[in-house]
Amino acid sequence: MINRARLVSTFLELVQIDSPSGHEEEIARHLTAELKSLGLTVERDTTGNVIGRLAGEGPPILVSAHMDTVEPGRGVKPVITNGIITSDGTTILGGDDKSGVAAILEVLQVLVEQGLSHPPLEVALTVSEETGLNGAKGLDLNTLRAQEGIVLDSGGPIGAIVVSAPSQERIKAVVHGKTAHAGVEPEKGINAIVVAAEAIAAMPLGRIDEETTANVGRIQGGTATNIVPDRVELAGEARSRDEKKLESQVQAMTDALKKAAERHGATVEIDVKRSYSAFKLSEEDGIVRRAMAAAKALGLTPALVPSGGGSDANVFNAGSIATINISAGMQKVHTTEERLAVDDLVKCAEFLLAILELEVGG
Repeated sequence: MINRARLVSTFLELVQIDSPSGHEEEIARHLTAELKSLGLTVERDTTGNVIGRLAGEGPPILVSAHMDTVEPGRGVKPVITNGIITSDGTTILGGDDKSGVAAILEVLQVLVEQGLSHPPLEVALTVSEETGLNGAKGLDLNTLRAQEGIVLDSGGPIGAIVVSAPSQERIKAVVHGKTAHAGVEPEKGINAIVVAAEAIAAMPLGRIDEETTANVGRIQGGTATNIVPDRVELAGEARSRDEKKLESQVQAMTDALKKAAERHGATVEIDVKRSYSAFKLSEEDGIVRRAMAAAKALGLTPALVPSGGGSDANVFNAGSIATINISAGMQKVHTTEERLAVDDLVKCAEFLLAILELEVGG
């Protein structure tokens, strides 16, 4: 029942609406109008999220995707070659997460046009997911009735069901050294860049184990080559699906900073903040059983998989809404080589439609 041509047209239209994180107003207005045209009641919350509601039968289900994209995401020019959608190579495509948004719109249209039975639906299209799940964090979950949810914001084969994802701690540090003339009296200075470099070199980074990763993604400091730099800022993160492993990883990273500073007579300010918390679902959860049954009904191979990344599903699960994350077909996201197979986009919409049509419990 999915209209392939209409779905592709919707996706192409969406990716050509600029919506980098923090600049989602145009696409939010567009999607508000689209949802209203399908008969949903729609509102914008104070964070900027678009929330739509469609009446149905039985316990309500939350369906969600995010509207924002990463940079370079302005002026996207989509190209279709042999059933594969890409950008022209100068920008990302924006399939993360406009493929999810497009699939939701198509499924809603099918449900309404065909008069199919379905649960009451609460549709949350969020802002600023890419900058820390901020839209979902700003959503007042007390205004939602759903106790189960589906986020469309994953890659991999259609039929893959993300049932666990890590916690993330963000680490920011400022190293304070001592300035001096680099050519006249460098020994009187304390080079903050050297301190930061030694600390980073001592940190366990990258893939720590199957559940844990860590990264330092930004470092900046100094003013000129002839001045011993007295200040360096760096930012990193640690993630794990195991809280004890995460605690140990953060400790290792902060200890490396403190020890390097102590060796050089520098000081360091460290700020660690929780970005989001882990979740874990199983086959015992109703929304998981429902998705597995839908996959089997479509001839797909259901696979319960863990993720190394966070999504709005982390926030919803933390708010006691048991939420899975399913693949919207996106590949090579956050790069100018991003791609989306039309067949995968169609299968994603078919999968979502099947989940929503099934009776609870499959």
